Amino acid sequence: MEFISCLNLIPVLFIFSSFHLDFGNAIDTITSSQFIKDPKTINSKNSRFTLGFFSPENSTNRYVGIWYFSESTVIWVANRNNPLRDSSGIVTISEDGNLVVLNGQKEVVWSSNVSNTAINSSAQLSDSGNLVLKDNSRSKTAVWESFQHPSDTMMPTMKISTDKRTGEKVQLTSWKGSTDPSIGSYSSSLEPLNVPEIFIWNGTSPYWRSGPWNGQIFTGVPEMNSVYLDGFKLGEEDEGTVYLTFAYADASDLSIFVLNSQGILEERSWNDEKDIWEVGWTNPEDECDVYGKCGTFGICNYLSSPICSCLRGYKPTNKEEWNQKNWTNGCVRRVPLQCERAKNGSEAGKGDGFLKMEMVKVPYLGVWSSSLGDKCRTQCIANCSCIAYANVGGIGCISWSGNLTDIQKFSSGGDDLYLRVAFSELDKERDFKVIIIITVLIGIIMISIAAYFLWRWTTKYRANKQKSKGLLDFSEDLTADMKRAELQELPLFEFAKLATATNDFHSANKLGQGGFGPVYKGILEDGKEVAVKRLSRASGQGLEEFMNEVVVISKLQHRNLVKLLGCCIEGDEKMLIYEYMANKSLDAFLFKPLKQKELDWRKRFNIIQGIARGLLYLHRDSRLIIIHRDLKPSNILLDEELNPKISDFGMARIFKGSEDEDNTIRVVGTYGYMSPEYAMEGLFSEKSDVFSFGVLLLEIVSGRKNTSFYDDDMSLTLLGFAWKLWNEENVTPLISLEIYDQYFRNDILRCIHIGLLCVQELARDRPTVATIISMLHSEIVNLPPPKQPAFTQRQNMLSAESSQKKHRPSSINNVTVTIVQGR
Repeated sequence: MEFISCLNLIPVLFIFSSFHLDFGNAIDTITSSQFIKDPKTINSKNSRFTLGFFSPENSTNRYVGIWYFSESTVIWVANRNNPLRDSSGIVTISEDGNLVVLNGQKEVVWSSNVSNTAINSSAQLSDSGNLVLKDNSRSKTAVWESFQHPSDTMMPTMKISTDKRTGEKVQLTSWKGSTDPSIGSYSSSLEPLNVPEIFIWNGTSPYWRSGPWNGQIFTGVPEMNSVYLDGFKLGEEDEGTVYLTFAYADASDLSIFVLNSQGILEERSWNDEKDIWEVGWTNPEDECDVYGKCGTFGICNYLSSPICSCLRGYKPTNKEEWNQKNWTNGCVRRVPLQCERAKNGSEAGKGDGFLKMEMVKVPYLGVWSSSLGDKCRTQCIANCSCIAYANVGGIGCISWSGNLTDIQKFSSGGDDLYLRVAFSELDKERDFKVIIIITVLIGIIMISIAAYFLWRWTTKYRANKQKSKGLLDFSEDLTADMKRAELQELPLFEFAKLATATNDFHSANKLGQGGFGPVYKGILEDGKEVAVKRLSRASGQGLEEFMNEVVVISKLQHRNLVKLLGCCIEGDEKMLIYEYMANKSLDAFLFKPLKQKELDWRKRFNIIQGIARGLLYLHRDSRLIIIHRDLKPSNILLDEELNPKISDFGMARIFKGSEDEDNTIRVVGTYGYMSPEYAMEGLFSEKSDVFSFGVLLLEIVSGRKNTSFYDDDMSLTLLGFAWKLWNEENVTPLISLEIYDQYFRNDILRCIHIGLLCVQELARDRPTVATIISMLHSEIVNLPPPKQPAFTQRQNMLSAESSQKKHRPSSINNVTVTIVQGR
């Protein structure tokens, strides 16, 4: 960058050299007689914000910025693309009244660059974090504000805006990297065309959009219905500038929105008790959030596999590419519309109609009109170029012509989109509904018949087998619980068909063995591969876990959780049928020497992220709050692409919305992965799963098993060994030789750091899963130092186990601890 001429500043600086005072942090204003020289700073009056010089982590470059509390939370940077190379910088007011940053040679490296400033001007750091340049000769009129030239952070009361006449924008721009404040690839702005939306751009290409604003929320962000995204306001000023701002009713709430270097917009809230920023809402959060993921006329559903499908009435433009999961070319209409045929002179047919698509993010570039209800439909059907419409509450009628892009299916929220299709497609829809109704009726009849024969068999069995009365009573309770949980829709498999699928449960098809019983590979009549989990008849504990697993997992849907396909309950036989995982479980790759090389660091990090996403869904994003209680490598299954899926919910516990902790006298799980409060006192919460995740993280990095690790010199567990190396600042011996790569060293060290934070002895010291994900993405730059983990020595872990055996009752029907080894 060419330096701005500064000859006009030399006399002023000569005078300043006489007036520069060591005012430290006592004032909030820069004037012609008071300037900041590195490393001096000024504070806002409320002492919440600081303006001064800082250096990012691992850098000697100096930048002028504004930050919250500590330098790790920088909210604005002046000289982003032109850092100072030493500590000789100065922030002052120039002779022409501009706010400037000078280097040691008195050259201007950054300027507010306002043409109509006055000589008598000053810059004040306000209590909102806004740096305001004022013309003191005109009643201190603001002539420049940092809020109108933001960096990557949106502050309360700041306005993100676009001038509809000139196209001039106030927008966020990301850092180039987590430690590089220069302008990055991503920006976020308000697009006011037709109906206003928020966009994230990667260069000039759209990367994410919020959906249209309906007066209360952006409809493509269903989470905005939650309290934690409340407080937004969209308005228009007289000059034709549309703006978005936010402010919370409680001014003490500290929340900001940051566009990070990966192009993710995230809400961060300050936690006074923990003295950290916690990440709440983020977007884009998954593949379907990325703009146009499925191409034109495609729809993305993150809970489906594959995630992309064509809209009804459309087919892939290139089927071969589509089958290879290359969806960029999208879809084309399968059957021409009647109005198109009539326009081309073809034979007229039955009129077109509309298919209703519920709970979707409506496409981009819709045209707004004031029509409501049926008028919107009539208006669209009368226009051959109209291919879809929506009646959006708070907005009105929106219609689309041309390509439909960026449609996303939600599990809740969103809007109803009416898609124009040929009449033949409507017939298929009606036929499909008839098939569903008939199938449901047949299913109800078959289940009723099966229930009748099951009742007869149970009655006879109870009469002839009084000694098994207790077990049968439990089985009846199981059926009642399942009905109460509304699991009637869960597919029921016949025992005979499962026996055929597994070759009569032949040992050659056995995948593994757990405390519940064996797991077999099966091939159904349609060729589908499944995993059949067969409850051991002698396992009283397994029966209770069976009921729990059905109730829990039937309500869950996430790509990082194993999918339950159905169950079988016939007499003594009780089985769960899951999707088959070709690569079985994670422990086989981590702890078997011949398999370890198949997992390089990239694959291991992908597995770590997937497990964290699955846990986040269990703890926060599912309809229920679920604590797994038995997270370990053998319960992490891997699909063909080595994507992780959490399995085995037999020991999971469901929390109600108001609960966040519980206790039990029956501790179940696997020693080595249990948190200390759970192993010793029976207390469990989401932080119990965080502890297990930390152990799992250290095992993935080291390739060593915590429960079988032993250090001859120190009698240390894997946790103790990691802690010892951490304190010696030499963790290299902990890293598996199969993944050690100098290029990834910092990422691996960061994961070890996160793992140690997760296994800290006190639950309150451990991070939440949401915070862990932010740490993994390097969105939280400076991690807190870890405290000593629990169970650092083997005798401590063994004493916990003996304590459980000593203080808790144990019997055949109430096993105190279940140690389920890998399958």
